[in-house]
Amino acid sequence: MLSLFLQQPFWSSELWGNTTKEYLIAVGVFLASLLVLWIFRAIILKHFKKWTAVTETDIDDVIIEAIQTIKAPFYYFLAFYVGFSFLESAPWFKNVLTKILVLWVVYKAIVAVNVLIDFTFEKRRKKEKAKDVTILNLLNKATKAAVWLFGGLFVLSNFGVNITSLVAGLGIGGIAIALAMQNILGDLLSTFAIYFDKPFEVGDFIVVGDKKGTVEKIGIKSTRLRSAASGEQIIISNKDLTNAHIQNFKRIEERRSVFRLGVTYETSLSKLKKIPDIIKKIIESENMTRFDRAHFDTFADSSLSFDISYYIQTADYAKFKDIHQSILFEIKKAFEKEKIEMAYPTQTLYLRKD
Repeated sequence: MLSLFLQQPFWSSELWGNTTKEYLIAVGVFLASLLVLWIFRAIILKHFKKWTAVTETDIDDVIIEAIQTIKAPFYYFLAFYVGFSFLESAPWFKNVLTKILVLWVVYKAIVAVNVLIDFTFEKRRKKEKAKDVTILNLLNKATKAAVWLFGGLFVLSNFGVNITSLVAGLGIGGIAIALAMQNILGDLLSTFAIYFDKPFEVGDFIVVGDKKGTVEKIGIKSTRLRSAASGEQIIISNKDLTNAHIQNFKRIEERRSVFRLGVTYETSLSKLKKIPDIIKKIIESENMTRFDRAHFDTFADSSLSFDISYYIQTADYAKFKDIHQSILFEIKKAFEKEKIEMAYPTQTLYLRKD
């Protein structure tokens, strides 16, 4: 019965170069493709999303988010394209449908890749505690721009455009622009070098030549320091920073303090012998300190000079100065108690009568 039904003239009737039977096959393929895509989106993807919600890693959540950027209209068009491929049609019309599909697929792929890019850079921001996101934002935008450029070239290539000459033209134009903007590009490349090599970060106390201060911002062209001495802002180009010798004090585990102390020549020998022990006890009584040495060092012009050295176990410059100040206060207090006089520049004149 089925074979007789399929042999009816109705199935052989043609419309626009296709028989009724071929149209029904195309509709069937369209509906089957739509069903498969619906099962993927509504069942498989839904269960996969529930599974990723309980995993420790978050990359699978981002992959789901990227897939979910593909909306229903794309699935309908894809199912229509698959079904329509079973029909005969004008070459130009098939060509138009293929180009629309390529354009749509590339666009959706770029959107999905951008989701992954945002995830990668957001994770980087959290890892670096978001001290300064200027360079990260620049890298994020540059990466996305590169993805869009690659996608655009891919589309043009599939549309029959000879991209070889286009890429060559862009290369020549890029060289010309690079020559015209070499100073700016030099600073930009230096910015990337600072970011990846990390000789310093926001919050670090650094010394560059005769300039020193705390890093406030690492910009695209320059880095800003806040002077520790007078509080003014110091702006140094990134290119100069990559070519300079930089001392980074933020990353040291302890700071060393070396200073000299002079007492008057009238100080007795017994009191001189007490001074190293007095200084040692004062330093060791402070938290975060490590005593190194305290010695009677030399007979100076106006004083009996002592050489003193100790360490303060902190990278914070302000904390270092606070502890050092406290130690000096205690030394002055102890010397007053022992009646040990601090020396200052003096001259004694001896007059002889002829």
